[in-house]
Amino acid sequence: MSKIGKISISIPDKVKVALSENSVNVEGPFGKKVLSIDTENFDLKINDEKHLSIQPKKNNQESKRLWGMNRSLLNNAIIGADKGYEKILELVGVGYRASLKGTQLNLQLGFSHDINFDIPNSIKITVEKQTTIKITGIDKQEVGMIASKIKSLRTPEPYKGKGIKEKGQYILRKEGKKK
Repeated sequence: MSKIGKISISIPDKVKVALSENSVNVEGPFGKKVLSIDTENFDLKINDEKHLSIQPKKNNQESKRLWGMNRSLLNNAIIGADKGYEKILELVGVGYRASLKGTQLNLQLGFSHDINFDIPNSIKITVEKQTTIKITGIDKQEVGMIASKIKSLRTPEPYKGKGIKEKGQYILRKEGKKK
């Protein structure tokens, strides 16, 4: 049995959840999201407009595996529509800078050229300082994916710690050469 799948999802006052045949429409202050749910295996119920629960129709191995995942996807969509998701990236290094140019993020990361990163329409990126990038959006997976792509442009190296890292991320430092 899924321990996560049994927990019902509370729906905030600002968020509206509508069930159709094979999809769930979640609408809130941060935007809209449509999730497709397999209605052959799962049954969705909204209780008193405040709680959403998901139950498997069949008690087999496949539905047990997917029960908790589908519940987590629904919960993430509701939280994203209500509050949104954000990741903060920090640029560490001499001359490492970020700036916005229209729909592109311009990064100077110590290469001989600037890197222009195209920003998708569903994601909002702001540069608070020249060394701090804030990524916000409604979809948790997409925010994490964009943050990962930006971080992969210059991963932090272990000797000086230069590169792009998430706020609060610990970089394992190595000792240099000994004389």
